[in-house]
Amino acid sequence: MYANLIDALPNVLGWANVLSVVVGVIAGICVGALPGLSATMAISVLIPFTFGLDPLVALGMMAGIYNGAMYGGAIPAVLLRIPGTPAAVATSFDGYPMAQSGRGGFALQVAVVSSAIGGIASAIVLMLLAPPLSKVTLLFGPAEIFWVAVFGLSSIVFLLGGDPIKGLISAAFGVTVSVVGSDTITGYERLTFDHLELLDGINIVVLLVGLYALPPAIDLLENADFETVKGKFNLGTGSIWKAIPSMFGFWKTWLRSSVIGVLIGILPGAGGSMAAFLSYNEARRASKNPKAWGNGEPEGVAAAETANNADTASAMIPALTLGVPGTSVAAVMLGGLLIHGLQPGPMLFRDNPDLVFGFMWQFLFGAILLIFLGGSLATNSFAQVLRLPRPMLGAIIIALVFIGVYSINGRMFDVYLTLGFGVVGYFMDKLKFPLPPVVLGLILGSFAEENLRLALRIGRNDWSTLWQNGTSQIIIAVTVSVIVGPLVMRVIRKRKSEDDSAK
Repeated sequence: MYANLIDALPNVLGWANVLSVVVGVIAGICVGALPGLSATMAISVLIPFTFGLDPLVALGMMAGIYNGAMYGGAIPAVLLRIPGTPAAVATSFDGYPMAQSGRGGFALQVAVVSSAIGGIASAIVLMLLAPPLSKVTLLFGPAEIFWVAVFGLSSIVFLLGGDPIKGLISAAFGVTVSVVGSDTITGYERLTFDHLELLDGINIVVLLVGLYALPPAIDLLENADFETVKGKFNLGTGSIWKAIPSMFGFWKTWLRSSVIGVLIGILPGAGGSMAAFLSYNEARRASKNPKAWGNGEPEGVAAAETANNADTASAMIPALTLGVPGTSVAAVMLGGLLIHGLQPGPMLFRDNPDLVFGFMWQFLFGAILLIFLGGSLATNSFAQVLRLPRPMLGAIIIALVFIGVYSINGRMFDVYLTLGFGVVGYFMDKLKFPLPPVVLGLILGSFAEENLRLALRIGRNDWSTLWQNGTSQIIIAVTVSVIVGPLVMRVIRKRKSEDDSAK
């Protein structure tokens, strides 16, 4: 296998293949930086134009778009607190406060370096461990995946920051939104209120841009002076090569987040959003100063961006080896493989080793190119949007949001929903209700419910099915420790402070 890996390298280094990856990375960054657009949409649009291209050129462009889009979502998340992609929500927690304090340039540099490291780790795992790691996926049935989702939901407790009651209300709102639409198992309508547009549920992009994009835009219009946003805070842009040495202290976070991203990536249906949230949560728990998180901690940006890029190539492991796509982007890429006559599965490595291993090299090159293309493109080009006057910037953001949302399904109903979520997000922001639990509740709510019901159907409604498997027991134990551990530590700290005050 590794001989085939080396043999595939010369083909990948051809100028057409290298150019395809470069173009893909640049296009992916631009797409990811626009709220409402995604790597899935970009690759879907690209595939019809690749019919006459060499398969490796087409695959290289898709790999570049995937890598670029996952990082591109961090640009508006840092500069405007508007996640360009769902996975960039966690990046905004500390990225936007950094921009407000004049470290926006450094936040983008941390994001692009961390994205590259996560992507490189994921590509190396894909190249070296694809066949053995594909077996890990077989250990996770509906019951195990349900517990993974429960573990993700339990991490909400550590993302609340302030009032836990408000955080739980936000999470409950997100879970409620996740069940809107037709029941995936019975087909019954739930919370659709006789609107046909809600039968397929609420698109996460609609909720995301409504909660995250509209409130900051409304705030820009509320303070309608003609001072530029950049006048409020300096970006602090500098050379990325001079900034990299100051990031070496993040190596533990990079390592931990890469592992989390890779493992989440190989789980079908999980994706970068869950990886980013879990990684951010674990990095915060391991931090010596967790109270600084959410107020401009660069390590928070590093944790989120490393994880959501570490799931890119690893999501292709079950897709290439078993024909089971782990994410929507991986599903679209499988379509691209089929169009070019490549049948995903174990025989792919035997019949087309030059193409499949070349595809893996392109993932690695795409991740490396992020530092060269993403660093300069993001900090020196996209950041110039902050030179616009505040009212103009707010109006442009709202217009782009509505155009992007309308382009998803071509209907005004989604625009009205976005406006409604924008009003909800505006008041939640004013009342200090945290927004991240809403997004996490939406992502994991339906995910947990669907796998719970599948597990019970397989087990003939025997609830013990959920904890009979050893893998399930391990995940349950980790989840309980995550919930109980902080409570025990809080009691210990309280008793210690009481003893100190008594002395």
